[in-house]
Amino acid sequence: MKKFLMGSMIALALSATAMEATAQTTTKSRARKTTAIGAVAGAATGAVVSKNHRGKGALIGGAVGAAGGYAWGKHRDKKRGRKVVVKH
Repeated sequence: MKKFLMGSMIALALSATAMEATAQTTTKSRARKTTAIGAVAGAATGAVVSKNHRGKGALIGGAVGAAGGYAWGKHRDKKRGRKVVVKH
C-alpha cells in the first residue's frame, strides 16, 4: 500500500509539472486538461494492472497517460484552430 501511494503521488507530481509547463499561455489549451486527465487515468490503470509492483505500475501508467493525453489535446487544439502562444 505504501508503494502504491508513493507511485500515485509521483504520478500526480508529474502531471502537475506538465500542467505547470503549459500554464503561461495566453489562450486556454485543451492539451493542459487532457494531460492531467491522462496522467490520473494512466496511474489508476497502471496500479490496477500491475499486481506485484503497484507503485511502479502507477508511475509508468501516469507517465504514459500524461504523454497520450498531451498528444491528444495538442491534436484537438490544432484541429480546432487554437493557437497557443507562450508568454515570455
